[in-house]
Amino acid sequence: MSLKVEDVMIKDVIAVDAVSTVKEAVEIMNKHEIGCLVVIERNKLVGILTERDILKRVLAATKNPEKTKVGEIMTTRVLTVSPTTDLEEAAKLMFENNVKKLPVVSEGKLVGLVTLTDLARFQPEIIRLLRRLIGENTPKRMKKVLDYYIV
Repeated sequence: MSLKVEDVMIKDVIAVDAVSTVKEAVEIMNKHEIGCLVVIERNKLVGILTERDILKRVLAATKNPEKTKVGEIMTTRVLTVSPTTDLEEAAKLMFENNVKKLPVVSEGKLVGLVTLTDLARFQPEIIRLLRRLIGENTPKRMKKVLDYYIV
């Protein structure tokens, strides 16, 4: 029996809307100690806001976080998986696309979030999978997570 995304995903996903300011989003991220927010409009997934988005598109661009809207800087090309996606398939998708977070969607609705950290924490089955995927081409920011959780 193979493990599915629903076995490890976060079910209580914290979301924000695209018209929220980046400052409001950062306050929510700090309050919940999380590294991303899923962006929802009219109950539909429209993007994802990560710490990297904020660093690159606000701080490095010297934009005002109190005036910049989430919708202006969020990542709009969001890869998703279903709850019944095999974990191995989800991990491959992350590595092939250099992403660490995948929203989980069922029948058009957001039902969870699975992260590279979730996969790395879920031992021992995932450890074997991740060891197979780790290679010389592993992006540096993904390798940090794997190096921390895989000994």
